[in-house]
Amino acid sequence: MTARLNIVARIKPRAEHKDHALAAICAIVEQTRAEPGCIEFKVNECRASGDIILYEEWRDEAAFNFHHGQIYTRSVMEAYAQWLSEDPEIIRLNPVA
Repeated sequence: MTARLNIVARIKPRAEHKDHALAAICAIVEQTRAEPGCIEFKVNECRASGDIILYEEWRDEAAFNFHHGQIYTRSVMEAYAQWLSEDPEIIRLNPVA
């Protein structure tokens, strides 16, 4: 049996690019959720910092990697170079209960 993978991603856009970053991520939500290995993909905004927080559930690591190979995901990731104040923080979680 393959292990499910949960992801929490913290994305810190520069203030002048926050709207662009948020819109770009929101624009790929439906495509991402339609991927065969996607169980959940939620976009959130941290109330304290304004950071964008993604909560993702994937069937397994391969499904997560498939997502990152899609052209729509790669386009957003490439734009991060201009929009973000630092690299995204990606936290991989193994569900236990």
